[in-house]
Amino acid sequence: MAHKKVEPKYRILIISLFVSAGLLVFGLIFIDHLNLQKISTGLLRPLGRIMIFISIGLVGGQIIEVSGWVRYLGILAAPLFRFSNLGRRCSSAFTAAFFSGLVANGMLLNFYKEEKISRRQLFLTNFINQFPAYFLHLPTTFFIVVSLTGRAGIIYFLVTFAATLFRTLLFLAYGHFKLPGNGPEPEGSPVQNSGAERSKRIWKGLKDKMPARIVNIAVYVLPIYTLIYVINGLGFFKWARNWMAQYVVTTFMPVEALSMVILSFAAEFTSGFAAAGALLEAGVLTIKQTVLALLIGNIIAFPLRALRHQLPRYIGVFSPRMGTQLLLMGQGFRVLSLIFVGVIYYLIF
Repeated sequence: MAHKKVEPKYRILIISLFVSAGLLVFGLIFIDHLNLQKISTGLLRPLGRIMIFISIGLVGGQIIEVSGWVRYLGILAAPLFRFSNLGRRCSSAFTAAFFSGLVANGMLLNFYKEEKISRRQLFLTNFINQFPAYFLHLPTTFFIVVSLTGRAGIIYFLVTFAATLFRTLLFLAYGHFKLPGNGPEPEGSPVQNSGAERSKRIWKGLKDKMPARIVNIAVYVLPIYTLIYVINGLGFFKWARNWMAQYVVTTFMPVEALSMVILSFAAEFTSGFAAAGALLEAGVLTIKQTVLALLIGNIIAFPLRALRHQLPRYIGVFSPRMGTQLLLMGQGFRVLSLIFVGVIYYLIF
């Protein structure tokens, strides 16, 4: 299939820049602690990093697709993805997700734009890619959490892994029964190209697609990220965390765990686990209560953090509608699986 050149939306980008500037002016007027220095460090630098990482992800996905590496990346998970009728391209995105979620999403977008996978395949693979994402962040979090909470932390990771595995198996089973058995893509044989020909194809694909896609990403990412920054500056996310924490604690958890669960919503990742370890060590909480409290903190904190940090990336890579749907549905499935496995743990242990 010939590459389709995408035209950049420069006029819409100008409108987007004006909207973003208007939001910042609103923030400077109505948020007392906001100033130009904080905007530079708290908004412009993170926004620049997001645009760079999204661009790298899209470029990486394009290179992997055009260079023919899709065939080799897809080998590892091929049996599972044949069972789920998702095919080798989705399998290659799954493998890439063990190294970079942005590259995997960039690959899925390229496949979808080229009409090599369907919308349902894109959604289903994105949800399944939560499994490699779990391992992608595991080395950073595991030793911190276990060192702070000991045995309760190990059980917590076992429960969250069980939830991740459970929903992954459900997604694979859904694909097996709901997607067409033969799939929309021909497996075919790899095209033999010289190194110069592959480089030419890669460069042509990047030149035809990347400038427009990066501009079109900026159209949505700039105002949405700025809006979330201003809303956070107004204290909305802090209010939502505290309100939800109070409701959940007073309904499902012992009062002694209140401080731990509230701290788990703080911006610092380790604070909730440190509080849990302290309460556990002091004998205020049992191991079971600590695990359940950590699960509740996980269920409440992570969807809010996803909306705050991941929404601009999802909308940037995909589109406002598709990106929002992917994020909300993915977080919804994640929460439901954690609740299901958490209830089983509560009843059995």
